Parts: sequence; C-alpha cells; structure tokens
Amino acid sequence: MGEAPAFFADNLLGDFPKKVDSKSNGNETAIAVGSKIYVIDGVDHESGSTIGVRIFDKSSGEWINPTVLGTKPKSSKHHSAVLLNDDRVLVIRGDSGSSECFWFLEVDTPFVREHENTLGNEVAAWSKGVLGNVGKPIVISGPSGVGKGTLISKLMKEFPSMFGFSVSHSTRSPREREQNGIHYHFTDRNVMEREIKDGKFLEFASVHGNLYGTSVEAVEVVADAGKRCILDIDVQGARSVRASALEAIFIFISPPSFEELEKRLRARATETEEHIQKRLRNARAEIEQGKSSGLFDHILVNDDLETCYEKLKKTVCLREGVKSACKTSPELFNLSIEHSVSKIDQKLLINCSAAEHENASNNTYVLDLSLLKGGAPGRTRGLSMSMQRARAPLKET
Repeated sequence: MGEAPAFFADNLLGDFPKKVDSKSNGNETAIAVGSKIYVIDGVDHESGSTIGVRIFDKSSGEWINPTVLGTKPKSSKHHSAVLLNDDRVLVIRGDSGSSECFWFLEVDTPFVREHENTLGNEVAAWSKGVLGNVGKPIVISGPSGVGKGTLISKLMKEFPSMFGFSVSHSTRSPREREQNGIHYHFTDRNVMEREIKDGKFLEFASVHGNLYGTSVEAVEVVADAGKRCILDIDVQGARSVRASALEAIFIFISPPSFEELEKRLRARATETEEHIQKRLRNARAEIEQGKSSGLFDHILVNDDLETCYEKLKKTVCLREGVKSACKTSPELFNLSIEHSVSKIDQKLLINCSAAEHENASNNTYVLDLSLLKGGAPGRTRGLSMSMQRARAPLKET
C-alpha cells in the first residue's frame, strides 16, 4: 500500500464515469474494473525501466501494490488503455513499432485468479500482444521404445521450416561441449524455483536432484519464429501442459501390444536387464494413463512406422505440398506518440496524425480483437491489423 499522487487521489475518489473505459492524466491511465481502479504508470517507480501498475480499492479507500507477473513492457512516454471483457486491459504504447506496441494487462483471468489464491494477495499479469498467428504446438508422448523419436525425426526432416523444438531448462551444470541456449537453458535452482512459482513453466520434474522443465517462453520463441513447437514429453509432463493455458494438440503414440514393446526394447541390446525392467514398468503405467485418462486428443498405434507416420501428418493437419508453417505476415508500422483510441465491438480504431508537417498523412489503424488466443505468462496472439490512409488536403496556391 502507499500514497497516491495528489491529482489522482482527487480524481479517483470521486465518481468514475461508468461508460468510459479509462481516464488519462499525463503519463498515467486509470481503468475502472468493478470496485477497483487500475492505475497504469508510464514508468514503474521502483524499476524505472518498465510500466508500473497500482490498484485503488474504492471500497476500502486504500492503494494496493499488486504482484505483477509476466514480462513487463518497457516504460513509455505515452500510452492509451482500453478495458476488454472486464478481465484484461489492452495497453497501446505510443512511439513504438508493431512488435512492441500492444500489451495485455490481465486483471481477472484464470491465470490471475489461480495465482491470487496461491499467493493470497492481488495479482496482475502482463502478456505481450502479437500480430498474426501460428499453428498450435504439438505435445507427443509415449512409452520408451514406441518409436516416437523416429516419428518426430521424420516430421522434422520432411518439414524443416515448419516445426521446431523448445529448449528445456536445467539446473545441472553443462557437460563438455554443451552450449547454453542450444542444448539447455542452464540456470540456478533458486531462479528456476521462483519462475515455476510465478507460473512461467509448463511442466517440470526433479531428476537425480536437478530440475528440468519446459518454460512458456521457450515455446513462445519457437512460435515467434513462425514455427509450430513440438514437445516430446512424458505423460506426467503432458498432464501439466494440459492444465496450463497453452492450446496444443495432444498425441499419444501407443505400441500394438505390450509384448511388442518389450521385444523392441530388448532388440536394442544396449541396456542391462535391470534398466529394461524399469523401462517396462514405466511403460506399462504410461500406456494405462495415456489410453484411459482422456488426456490425449489422439492415440496413434505404431504398428507399422510408415502407416503411423502418415496418420501423424494427417492428425496435425499437414497436406501434400505444404512445407512451411502458415503465418500471417502483418504490416510493419510505427505508432506515433500521440494517438486516440475508440472501440467498436471487437475492433479498435487507432487514430494517428503528424500535424506538425504541412502535408502530413492521417492514419487510422483498425485492430481486430476477435481471434485472440493465449495469454499470460506467454503471448496473446491472433491480433489482426489493417490501415486506412487519408492524406490531408493540399493548400491552394
């Protein structure tokens, strides 16, 4: 809690207009959501480099400093804000390019409510808005020896520019020739534990005293490159991903029979009997969970490799002749510092002008919000932008 600037204390304690999404004063914007008013500062007073967030509770008359999760947007000299569906605020940063312009402040989404219950205090979460979209990530699970690694390798070889792997995190030390960011993101245990607590990991596990996991950011980086991310994880990891906000296709690769799986494992002739028995025990449990839990969208039986591969391609909606991911190519632009925003249904009209130039062009951007996907702690995708140009009339001579 803390004291508010005088000009905001006067404004916010009065009646806040019911039909207006926001009030702006200098470098701050106030958004009313029920009995709370979210004040979005152009500069976080603690860090000085990111946009700050405070909450004024009208019922108690107190100010609250919430726990703010997600990647925070950089500070901005001017921004506008619009409330969407009473659960998130779209913040538009002035003087920004298309990749840094749109940010969503979640105030009452499932992700926020979950962390409020866990932490016992007010929570808000940032999510970066991204123009365009990519295909859903693919989660592939199956017992050891079922052939899922071979199937994934075939997919990557045939469609090299369409799919990508996320780089996992690990708290163990790098081995010889392992490179940070390529083989693993090597990190300290206390850092990874804090990020797990903040909801930044889709799944994680402790193996021989070290933590391993897949971060939301690692999957988003693959999507940012225009590729569909493939997650090769066990059933327990798939369960964690299913419980997250990530929208994915879940596929379980099953052997034709348990006896056939044991035959394949023994045919490798690379492990001791003790290790084989351990893999078989784990495999039996995974097959039972994979087939009976309703966790997976598709179950593919790998009886014949080529037949199973064709089914896999059909399952992830691939067709002949398609070798790259379908991705919207949004128009690049730079938004001016001064702009005004109006909302019509699921579209925003962003009016920009450069009045200091005699023959300045007045641009109106139309932002379509109807296909939003994802959210904190990752990206919010599906934004669609178009631009209408109207040049200022020339002066008569």
